[in-house]
Amino acid sequence: MRKVILSVLGVLLIVGGFLAAKALMNNKKNTRPQKQKIVKTVFTEKVKNGIVPIVLKANGNLRAKQRMELYAEVQGVFKRGNKLFRTGQPYSAGENIIRIDASEYKASVQSAKSNLYNQITSVMPDLRLDYPDIFSKWQSYLAAFDMDKTTPILPQMTSEKEKFFISGRGILTSYYNVKNLEQRLSKYRISAPFNGVLTEALVTEGTLIRGGQKLGEFIKTDVYELEVAVPKTYSDLLMKGKKVDLNNLDNTITYSGTVSRINGSVNQSSQTIKVFIEVIDKGLKEGMYLEAQLNARAENQAIEVNRNMLLENNQMFVVKDSILDLIDVNPVYFSEKKVVVKDIPDGTVIMSKPLVGAFTGMEVKVFNDEKVKTDKTE
Repeated sequence: MRKVILSVLGVLLIVGGFLAAKALMNNKKNTRPQKQKIVKTVFTEKVKNGIVPIVLKANGNLRAKQRMELYAEVQGVFKRGNKLFRTGQPYSAGENIIRIDASEYKASVQSAKSNLYNQITSVMPDLRLDYPDIFSKWQSYLAAFDMDKTTPILPQMTSEKEKFFISGRGILTSYYNVKNLEQRLSKYRISAPFNGVLTEALVTEGTLIRGGQKLGEFIKTDVYELEVAVPKTYSDLLMKGKKVDLNNLDNTITYSGTVSRINGSVNQSSQTIKVFIEVIDKGLKEGMYLEAQLNARAENQAIEVNRNMLLENNQMFVVKDSILDLIDVNPVYFSEKKVVVKDIPDGTVIMSKPLVGAFTGMEVKVFNDEKVKTDKTE
């Protein structure tokens, strides 16, 4: 009897454990959360084609339109002048920038001038006797001859006899020798060709200067040029004399410039053309960074979108019945952050902000800005 009772209890325990395990398994299946379908929200806008003005933005550094590199053509010691030869020193037109000691060379010039004067003086008695009709003009020439001034031009010789006589006495040779020496003597002084400022000084007073040595650089501070590179596609729309707006690095000051020159060749690597913009302003300095805004043309039936909305192969995402799709577009101009595109029909709903993981056929929900505003109002 006891064995029967134990057998029945064993069977009951087994059946009870089986039922308890099955109940636990059913309960676990019922509490497992069902997988929900996630629909992402996208920002969109309706396409309305219109006229989009294309403004070419280019930048560069200002350079003086008129500049002069100073080189020595003679040798000597750099003499101190009224102003120190230093960077930033202003000079007026005609003012001496550099004076090289020419005392020794000047003495040889004076010697040659004295020799010419003596030669002309020696032929005066012969001129009085043989050529009395030309004696007076040569006498006037000697009277005006000043050893401390530039040698005056010889009197005009009107007859063959006069030319043969003067040339035969060696006067013409001496005269041109003197003029050659005077021309070289003038190279011991370098004068300012225009009002400007010294931007580079490579020597100082007392320096021994050699021929061919660079001494500095001098620029005119009134007129500057900005060199920019423009895509060749729009080069035909830029004309000499066209007005251009220029901004400084902080976009706090705007200057007005004019297209002064356009290069005739295209850069083969970048396919751009160099355009030179002339700008006049007292507040400008050489080397300043400026950005030019060139009004090129206006594109009809186009829109402007962010560059990150344009995909590879010139495609963009559109929303059709809450499903993402791709369409082909025609980009006509790229700026730093924007792109002008065409061939998108009016009323097409395009994505206005990027969506991570977007793909064709993806189900999305369009963000309703008006609903958000209404909810906030309530």
